[in-house]
Parts: sequence; C-alpha cells; structure tokens
Amino acid sequence: MERSDRELVRECRGGNKDAFRVLVERYQRKILSVAMGMLHNQDDALEVTQEAFVKAYGNLDRFKGESSFYTWLYRIVVNLSIDRRRRERRHGTVSLEDRPGGGEDLEVDLPSQRLSDPYQQASSHELGGRIREAIEDLTPDQKAVILLREVEGLSYDEISQVMQCPKGTVMSRLHYARKVLQEKLSDYL
Repeated sequence: MERSDRELVRECRGGNKDAFRVLVERYQRKILSVAMGMLHNQDDALEVTQEAFVKAYGNLDRFKGESSFYTWLYRIVVNLSIDRRRRERRHGTVSLEDRPGGGEDLEVDLPSQRLSDPYQQASSHELGGRIREAIEDLTPDQKAVILLREVEGLSYDEISQVMQCPKGTVMSRLHYARKVLQEKLSDYL
C-alpha cells in the first residue's frame, strides 16, 4: 500500500530519512522536467533539481500542508530556476545551445521524430527547434506557467499555488504566453 505524501512528510519530520527518499523517487522526474523546460541545460536542471530537494528537506518544518507536497516542491523548483536564469543574465553566462555545435545532447526526442519518413523527421526537428526558441523568448513567469500547464498538466489552482499568485494572474500569463507562441509559430499553424 502506497503511503500518501502527507504521511511521508509526517514521517520525515519524525526523522525518517527513508520517507524523504520515497518522495524524491516519486517526484524527481517531474521536477527535473520542469527545471529542464525552464533552463534548457541538463547540468543546470540537474543542479536545480538537487537544490530543490535539499531545500525542501531543510524546510519541511515550514511546509504547512495548505497545498499538496508536489505543488510546494514545484514552487521551489520554479523559483530556483527563475533565480538561476536571472543570475545567468547578470553574469553573462552563455547557454550550451548558443555555442556553435552546442546543445545537440539536449534535443528532445519527440514521438514524431521516430517516424520513418525523412521529410516528417526533418519537419518535426525544425518545429521542435522553433518551439524551444519561442518558449525561450517568454518571460520567466510566462515560461513557468506554460510548462506547468502544458507539459506538467497542472490545474490553474495548482499553478496559482506554485507561482504564489492569484488564479486570474495565472490565466492572464498563460493567455499572453500562448499569444506570443502563436505569433512566433504562425508559419506552422
């Protein structure tokens, strides 16, 4: 029988480190996916994911349980990812994708890329690149909202909790993010 997040958090607070290991195993892929979507760099995403779990463990006593554990954890990883992006901009860090020949290891294997038709493969690869570029041009808040909604499938209420803003703000950010993406990808629509 699988223990709930609340039970695991309660056990963690009681000193059971194995309970936190279960939480890490339960959410590490989702958290890494969010970080990767926001940072587009595997090493940075892995670091932010690890940092998010360390921060969550160190602050379990501050988790009030008003939201679900994964919503709280998503909020941590989104905030850490936004902070990392801001630091990179201030210090002029160059993304691997910006280097000539860089970023190939970060390519997303879309299901359509596994098609046998070379034209469809090339089209899918080009579209995937255009989507990544368009998402990269979004503000950090818009990028977070798009990823949490479209990739992770969170509800508006859950995104509101993660982003610590009203549901209306989430809906507005999502609307403007979609509008920007629609404009940038108009050739493909």
